[in-house]
Amino acid sequence: MKNILILCTANSARSILGEAILAKLGEGRVRAFSAGSTPRGTPNPDGIALLKDYGHDTAALRSKSWDEFDGEDAPKMDIVITVCDNAAGESCPIWPGAPVQAHWGIPDPAGHGETPEKRRAAFAETYRLLELRIRALMALPFEEMNAKDLKTALNTIGSLEGATDLAISYAS
Repeated sequence: MKNILILCTANSARSILGEAILAKLGEGRVRAFSAGSTPRGTPNPDGIALLKDYGHDTAALRSKSWDEFDGEDAPKMDIVITVCDNAAGESCPIWPGAPVQAHWGIPDPAGHGETPEKRRAAFAETYRLLELRIRALMALPFEEMNAKDLKTALNTIGSLEGATDLAISYAS
């Protein structure tokens, strides 16, 4: 089982959505985690509402610092994925075990829309983009891939809108 950490600055929206999607789609293959460099302290309520509506268990989701994952007692990460440009540009901790690192830039849904409907639409689009990429990741034989090929595949997934097409080529 691989440990995958999804990072964003505040760990309240994109990374929380990514953790929930990854936990559901990767069940049995991965353990999903999320964190932030400067966590907000609580997940975005619009994101939590969307996850609940989509059938995700949100009980264990919380906004936390990436410091929880850089100590000796922390779970060793196999893959670390940044989902916001700020986190990608920050100096990340030195992760124990030298995990494969990749960037999947996803627009921040938080604060978009003055009505509940517009905020929900922003979170639904973020969910869609993350789900596409996570489905592509789950289609990869990542347990058998070397670090260089996995990094290339993850970065390519992060740059594609229709990420599932890439996964099919790796799975064949």
